[in-house]
Amino acid sequence: MRCSLFIAALACASGKFLLPDNTTYAEVPKMVGGYLLLEPETGMQELEALANNAANIPVNRIWIAFFSPNMVYKKKSHDLSQTGLSANFPFAAMKKHIAALKKGGVEVFLSMGGWDYNCFPFLYMRYSVGGYGTHTPNFWSIEKYGGGSVDGCNEGNQYCYVCEPESSGEALSNFEIFPEPDWSSTWKEAQAYVEQKIAQNSSQPKADWHGKASGLYPGNMWTDKNTSKTVLVPGKTAFVTQNRNPYQDFVQLAKELGATGVDLDYEEFWHADYFKTCMFDYGKCDMAAGPWNMWQTVYKYAAIAKDMMINIEKIDPKLKLSCPSGAASAWAGKWWGGNLKGLVLHTQKLFPEVVTFIADSANAGGMNVMSYDLSDDPTFHECPPTGGCTLSDQVEFYLNTYKEAGIPAGVGYEVGQPAYPSAEVDKEHQLPLVPAELSKIASQTQPKYTAGFFWELYKHMPSGGTDATVSEVAQTVCKAVLGASTARCSGTFPAVGPGPAPGPGPAPGPGPAPSSTYKCQSNQCVAKSGGVSKTICDANCGSDEYKCENGQCVKQAGGVSKATCDSFCG
Repeated sequence: MRCSLFIAALACASGKFLLPDNTTYAEVPKMVGGYLLLEPETGMQELEALANNAANIPVNRIWIAFFSPNMVYKKKSHDLSQTGLSANFPFAAMKKHIAALKKGGVEVFLSMGGWDYNCFPFLYMRYSVGGYGTHTPNFWSIEKYGGGSVDGCNEGNQYCYVCEPESSGEALSNFEIFPEPDWSSTWKEAQAYVEQKIAQNSSQPKADWHGKASGLYPGNMWTDKNTSKTVLVPGKTAFVTQNRNPYQDFVQLAKELGATGVDLDYEEFWHADYFKTCMFDYGKCDMAAGPWNMWQTVYKYAAIAKDMMINIEKIDPKLKLSCPSGAASAWAGKWWGGNLKGLVLHTQKLFPEVVTFIADSANAGGMNVMSYDLSDDPTFHECPPTGGCTLSDQVEFYLNTYKEAGIPAGVGYEVGQPAYPSAEVDKEHQLPLVPAELSKIASQTQPKYTAGFFWELYKHMPSGGTDATVSEVAQTVCKAVLGASTARCSGTFPAVGPGPAPGPGPAPGPGPAPSSTYKCQSNQCVAKSGGVSKTICDANCGSDEYKCENGQCVKQAGGVSKATCDSFCG
């Protein structure tokens, strides 16, 4: 969901929508929602506080984020330790809070993906950020860390920190990709659906799948055919070694937690840029200069969604499916690379059943547009071709592309500092959600659509800032969607944290009582207030990377996965 857009510019009203094939979409249920990023220290406290105040918070949907596309969850195990959440949260407590939220009128979705769980550092660096010359928005990272050359980007500098900034403190082991688990019967069924649709359209290129035989799966050493460089494919290996299907496990977990639905947050820019093909539509094939097609990524996206749909139908037919989609993903026209322009539009044209399931069916959770992380930098052609270039102007433009395509959509808002453009080098062209822009979007664009959502419920806001606060955004969108007189739209989100500093009091005793909570510092659990239990900390603190030393695999940051280390060490 946190979407670090590469080239943003390449980057519904209530009632019926007419599709190109004369199919109509029915009215989309009214929804205002927010994503809850479960941080290890405060995530469960926030979820509990929201559950305890469910009837009064200014949203009627919450997405719990983020679950891993490499997750493992075994039926009735109640074990969340391999689901990709930031900590091994207790199953029973999460189920209890979800039930309380639903009782209070708030839908709860589980979200799989998010930027880190979509980013392949080597391929994103080489073929997205560094694949279109030196005059592109994020090439500065290659100049800073790689000396201006893609060959200067390596494991040591996390491939020039293209997935997350150096200041984030993340490791390569934090990144993952969406797999193609071709050992799974439901994945094969989804593939067959995609293949059938391709066969019905003779102009379509054949699908180039990347299952286990291709070597392009998490935890495996894979060689790029273009450069002959061998790199570790990011992600966890347990689902591979156990022959699990993460998409099936995800649906099973949603059922057992009592969730309303599941959310597919797919943002693999690297996949579109690496597997792009010629755009014969314009009478030429110039792989060097473009424009290109991203059909292979359309196929993969449709197959993942179809796999989830199949499992929903088999495991819990009442579950809904939602998708956050790129601002430019319904925009028709030439694709010049670097983003997912047209992804949803092409999916709708070739796989209409997938878009219908998400946008207009008993299982519809909505196509929700990430109409944020936009830029007004004309140097990179980041303003839309029509209308203005303010945040509200661009939101209006991008949402209108969905409307013109006949795809019901939700309006997206980002609270606080945008992720793109980088605040380190181009804060000048960021378009933050200030109160004036929030008011314009809510009054001019939002009334045309029946859903609105924002990122993120407890996003840190620096004191003294000028951006609209979380409560301001939620209340404004809530009133625009559900109506100004709706009681919950005047509510706020309960505060969660260590609490205010104590006032003057008696002199302290001989010494402080030991903290009952812990935080991870330098890969060690340290007793500190506002943390998590020792059990949760021990389960999640420490490096997941290994290096070979004296013939043995030893835990050490900057290494590789245990499975990879074991394969060559000894």
